[in-house]
Amino acid sequence: MLQSEPRTRKEITAYRVKETFRKIVFGYLFYSLVIGLGFAILYPLIKLIPFVFNNLEDLGNPDVIWVPIELSVDSFRAAFRLVFGNGVPMLQSVAYAAIIALIQIFMCAIAGYSLGRINFWGRNLVMFLVIVTFVVPPQSLLISQYLSFKRFDILGLVSAINGSTIDLINQPYTLYAIALLGFGVKQSMFVFIFRQFFKGLPKELEEAAYIDGCGFYRTFFKIGLPNALPAIMTVGILAFVWNYGDTYYTGYFHPDGPYLSIKLATTFAPANVNNILYAVRTWYDAPGATTFAFDAVKQAAALIFLLPLLIIYFFAQKRIVENLEQSGIVG
Repeated sequence: MLQSEPRTRKEITAYRVKETFRKIVFGYLFYSLVIGLGFAILYPLIKLIPFVFNNLEDLGNPDVIWVPIELSVDSFRAAFRLVFGNGVPMLQSVAYAAIIALIQIFMCAIAGYSLGRINFWGRNLVMFLVIVTFVVPPQSLLISQYLSFKRFDILGLVSAINGSTIDLINQPYTLYAIALLGFGVKQSMFVFIFRQFFKGLPKELEEAAYIDGCGFYRTFFKIGLPNALPAIMTVGILAFVWNYGDTYYTGYFHPDGPYLSIKLATTFAPANVNNILYAVRTWYDAPGATTFAFDAVKQAAALIFLLPLLIIYFFAQKRIVENLEQSGIVG
C-alpha cells in the first residue's frame, strides 16, 4: 500500500499534465481557426469602412490605405442623391418584400400542412415535384413562366371573356401573382420547411380538434398555424431577405418597378461611370475624383441598401438559430 500511493499520485499528476496540455493545444487550434475564419469573413468589411469614409480625391492615393487623411461622408451623400432620394424607394422595397413574404408564408404554410398532415393519393409524388422545383435552376423555367404571363390565359377563359389574352409583364401585381401561385423566390424550399415542421407535430392535437368539431381549415388556423411560429419566423426572415435583394424576378417580370435592387444595378452599371463621376465632381467640388470615387459611392449605396437586413438581424439574431433548428430544416 505504501509503495502504490506514490505511483498513483504520479499517474494522477501525469494525467492532469496531459489533459492540461491537450486543452491548451486544442484551445489554441480552435481559437486560431475561429479568428482566422472571422478575419477572412470580416476582411472585406474592414477594408470597406475606411474606403467609403475617405475623401473622394484621396481615393486611389497609395499613401492612404487604412486611415483616411480626412474623414468624409460624401460617398453616402452621393449615394443618397443618386439612388435613395427622400427614402421613398427604400420604403417601397421594404413594403414589397414584406408583402411578398406574408403571401409566401400563408401559401407555403397551407401547402406544407397538407403535405405533412394529410394522407392522400400522390402525396409523395407532389412532394417529389416540390423538391424538383427547388433543385431545378429558375433560369430553366424562365421562358415558360415569361410566356405564361406575357399571354396570360386561364384555361381559355380570359380570351373567351376578353377576346384576347392579357399581358401581365411589367405590371405591379405580377410578382404578387407569382407568389400566390407558388413560384416565388425559393418558395418550394419554404413549402419543404413547413412540411417538415408540421410533420413533427403530435397527432393528438389534431385529434382533439376533430373531436371538438373542427374541420381542415379550422384545425389549420386554430392548431397548426399558432404552433408553427418557429417555421413562420424562419420562412419570414428568409423570404424578406431574398425578395428584398432579388433582381431575377423583379428584373424580368417588373423591370420598371420601384425596387432598390434593380435601381442599384442600373444606376451603377459600367456605362454610367463617367456620368456619376461628373456628378460627384460637380456636386462636391472634387475635380480630382477618379474611378475609385465611383466604387466608393457604389459601396456606400450597397451599405445603405443593407440597413434593413442588418436591423432585422440584430433584432432577431437570438431566435434565428433556435427557429432554424425547430422549423425542421435540418430534419
